[in-house]
Amino acid sequence: MLFTKVLRSGVLAGLRCQSTSAQASAKFAAATSKPGHGGFSFELTDQQKEFQELSRKFAREEIIPAAPGYDKSGEYPFPLIKRAWELGLINGHIPEDCGGMGLGIFDACIITEELAYGCTGVQTAIEANSLGQMPVIIAGNDAQQKKYLGRMTEEPLMCAYCVTEPGAGSDVAGIMTRAVRKGDDYVINGQKMWITNGGKANWYFLLARTEADPKCPASKAFTGFIVDADTPGLQPGRKELNMGQRCSDTRGITFEDVVVPKENVLIEEGAGFKIAMGAFDKTRPPVAAGATGLAQRALDEATKYALERKTFGRLIAEHQAVSFILAEMAMKVELARMAYQRSAWEVDLGHRNTYYASIAKAFAGDIANQCASDAVQIFGGNGFNSEYPVEKLMRDAKIYQIYEGTAQIQRLIISREHLGKYKQ
Repeated sequence: MLFTKVLRSGVLAGLRCQSTSAQASAKFAAATSKPGHGGFSFELTDQQKEFQELSRKFAREEIIPAAPGYDKSGEYPFPLIKRAWELGLINGHIPEDCGGMGLGIFDACIITEELAYGCTGVQTAIEANSLGQMPVIIAGNDAQQKKYLGRMTEEPLMCAYCVTEPGAGSDVAGIMTRAVRKGDDYVINGQKMWITNGGKANWYFLLARTEADPKCPASKAFTGFIVDADTPGLQPGRKELNMGQRCSDTRGITFEDVVVPKENVLIEEGAGFKIAMGAFDKTRPPVAAGATGLAQRALDEATKYALERKTFGRLIAEHQAVSFILAEMAMKVELARMAYQRSAWEVDLGHRNTYYASIAKAFAGDIANQCASDAVQIFGGNGFNSEYPVEKLMRDAKIYQIYEGTAQIQRLIISREHLGKYKQ
């Protein structure tokens, strides 16, 4: 398979593992400045076209036929995930030194859009792996990376980003899960919520409070840990029954006297908030790409239907009311794609992309919802029926305005970054 060959040949450059705590700290700074492609161009490289072709073929031939069944049953789509792993469509960010391909964010976005076209529930399970891995990629030392990232290239394992709590979603500073140092270990107690891959993860990136003083700034109050899923005292809750993306595994996680060794701390005590937020600059572009994939699917389904369905003796695509809806959808999809590609391009060039990542995530999330709703409208009564594909798209789309930072939080970030340019 193409991706397997790429993986073995090591053609793509990856981040280099380092061994000490000081090196890990330096690596965190360097990880956001990975060299990428230079001059501005709308043309994909031959390698990127191959990534796109393979992921598109997999989505259309294997994901789309299976997706309705997984949506109805809510079963975790492990056969599809295993197949994606065999093709090399999972874990693309893992550095070459740890057995991975070391793909850039732009490359990952190309793959993500195609997988999301097939089913965003399947794609979210895959993308959650990238989110869980990213703190270890940007802040892990050599031993941590080899142990936790390396194993994911050897078999189809999942991991999870374990930050959100019942009372702390967008307000990360409100996290109450505590980690108390006892000798060479930390003892963790608390409750996490809405953790994607929560019941399927082999390990978790966990953000916990290590500073008891509530007045301590978030930049110093939290620590990032790697926690093995089989650690005594760690208990996943029941699978949540969500509106959309139903095959994605979302659960609460309880930590009751969970003992984690100090060697599982990322960088150092107090560095967790910076690590957790730093991961978003690299993972929000792929989330935006996923939303764009859903929007493209909605546009395609609506267009095909409009070219088949007749009213008043004409194809409904020939009615201006419908053709204008399709035109609006097409404009939005193209602009959402440009937004995520710009944000990915920026971070791959080593630029701080917080501003562009939030623009891409907010815009694409809104566009996914608008296009899915418009597709249902074009389908009319059929669009409201679960036998047709657009009903699922509409349910699946909503979460893009919520997870990895709500649409409102993205606007808060954008406004802060925008105003900051004028205050300098």
